[in-house]
Amino acid sequence: MAADEVLTIGRIGVDLYPEQIGVPLAEVSTFAKFLGGSPANVAVAAARYGRRSAIITRTGADPFGEFLHRALRGFGVSDRFVTPVPGLPTPITFCEIFPPDDFPLLFYRYPKAPDLEIHAGDLDLGAIRAARVFWMTGTGLSQDPSRTATLRALEARDRAGMTVFDLDYRPMFWPSRDEARRYYDRALPHCTIAVGNLDECFTAVGTRDPADAVAALHAAGVDLAVVKQGPDGVTASRRSTGEFVRVPPVPIEVVNGLGAGDAFGGALCHGLLSGWDLATTLRFGNAAGALVASRLACADAMPTEPEVRALLRR
Repeated sequence: MAADEVLTIGRIGVDLYPEQIGVPLAEVSTFAKFLGGSPANVAVAAARYGRRSAIITRTGADPFGEFLHRALRGFGVSDRFVTPVPGLPTPITFCEIFPPDDFPLLFYRYPKAPDLEIHAGDLDLGAIRAARVFWMTGTGLSQDPSRTATLRALEARDRAGMTVFDLDYRPMFWPSRDEARRYYDRALPHCTIAVGNLDECFTAVGTRDPADAVAALHAAGVDLAVVKQGPDGVTASRRSTGEFVRVPPVPIEVVNGLGAGDAFGGALCHGLLSGWDLATTLRFGNAAGALVASRLACADAMPTEPEVRALLRR
């Protein structure tokens, strides 16, 4: 089997999104069901561009877990590293949709999410080393055994290819920001790329200033630092080439902004694998994120390359 082009690890679940926009969750009457979880969404987004994608994760041994297997396969993402955890339910996430910028999330990951039960001894380290892009997230560091497994994967990969740390700080998954920073400090030296918004950068390196965050991420060992700034676009710097770019956002009428960052992530993988320059890659990523923000779903809304290019032409 050919090596994966994009291999992600971590969070997966079922998203239940309200079909009534601008309505409080207590008053919503109907929901639509989608595959969710940031690493899963990134794998799907990359697969939309024809990339060989896979995810390392775990689900409940229940009907929702089977739904996620079917959804992954339907999107062209390999589920060969997705295994069940008896006794733990597949996570469910609800959201409220108040465009343009308020999308509260309600996570049901009790008593523990199966995707935090990834064990180091079960990892296929050969596949992790061989993948052209290996994508991990901050949430995967929040609890053991997932924390130890994620760090073991990074150590085994030894900065091979493109090793991406999606900073993905979710305060509800951590006892404190300081606790998160302690484990982010351990992971960053093993990564060649870091991607995060301003608050996530503050968790990782203690600053919300984009230029300072880029410099601090470089100092931590990252070659490519990408700082997402919402309506102010994206700032990125690649130390090995001296590239430093700021790319504005693509204007769009927002429906649901929750999947935009994952769409950007999948597009980033595609651009880097294609060998595009940094500015071209980020413009493509911003357009992909904008398209998903204009749609209700996350995974199901991930665009194809012709769709992204059509938006860029407009």
